[in-house]
Amino acid sequence: MTHTDQRTQRNALHREIAGTVGLLTDAHDFQTMRRYDSFPFDDHPAYLKNFEAVLKTRTAQGSHTTLALFDPEEYAEYCTANGLDPGAPANRGRFTAELATLGPTLAYEGQPLTTLLPALVDAAVRQATWEYATTLLTRLGPCPTCGEDIGRAAFIRAAALLARVLEAAPPGDQHLVCSVSGPPETLVAVLHADQQDTGPAEPDQAEAIEFTSVLALGLATRSPGGLVMRTTAPGHPDRVHGWRIRAGALEPLTAAEVFDAYCTDAESGDLVAPESGVDYCAAPDLGEEGPDHRH
Repeated sequence: MTHTDQRTQRNALHREIAGTVGLLTDAHDFQTMRRYDSFPFDDHPAYLKNFEAVLKTRTAQGSHTTLALFDPEEYAEYCTANGLDPGAPANRGRFTAELATLGPTLAYEGQPLTTLLPALVDAAVRQATWEYATTLLTRLGPCPTCGEDIGRAAFIRAAALLARVLEAAPPGDQHLVCSVSGPPETLVAVLHADQQDTGPAEPDQAEAIEFTSVLALGLATRSPGGLVMRTTAPGHPDRVHGWRIRAGALEPLTAAEVFDAYCTDAESGDLVAPESGVDYCAAPDLGEEGPDHRH
């Protein structure tokens, strides 16, 4: 075999190898990594520019690359737990490889980093929200009366309620937000559901799991919160409906209550001008829940 043939085959194998790279998305995390002498970068904008150039080169060579969010604090904890030197570049690669299996990743397909960075951060926030809500649901334990797992029962109930909300929604694409207040902070989940040719809008499954977990937590712990649904359809004004989470149940809001909620600044309490081309509507009827829906 000639040297040229070997090089051709190695280049072909290089294209077959998929890679995951850890990205420092903000300047604070970037500065944190500079404490390691082996970290060769000193300017975050230049780092991002060179990072994007490398991604484009890999794509031009036919290589597939996924991006993961590199968290310096998690990296330091990982190295401590495994007895590794955090200053060794090889261990940064080792940590990134684990991110590919445990954390959220996004495929690079030529998008500008200005588009990818917010999407990657959002994916990380969604996963953290889901993990936190799931942990709290698990800690609720069994019902002292019937022995059923409270968190699991609440999740099943929340999934059924979400399905009924989508079934009752007017035709169009749906944007839902669920917020649950409580110590130490308010949890917020967002769900998008695109209109199908027949039947209710179909939600993104990953978003649906996170959304259901947050709603379940509000129901199970009887924490205050709310659910807002905004429907967008061609040729119609956007329609907004809402429910409050009260005493472990979804309570429909009137059109006036939805208007007040949307047109009041959550932090200052000041009035905000209503959006043009938006109808604030009473929540659609979800029907009655069964008699055994609460513990």
